[in-house]
Amino acid sequence: MKIAEVGNIIEFKDGLQGIVEKVNENSVIVDLTIMENFTDLEIEEKTVVNHKRYKILS
Repeated sequence: MKIAEVGNIIEFKDGLQGIVEKVNENSVIVDLTIMENFTDLEIEEKTVVNHKRYKILS
């Protein structure tokens, strides 16, 4: 399993995408505001994602 680094764009939970801001031991903190439809989704700006639950896009 490859662990994301700060600045990587990841995808998780049925298509949500975000940019990694911080890498922790078991998870990453992700900024979701890069998504074009962010305001339509009415979700929090940042979230925590376990390393097992995402795919690195770039």
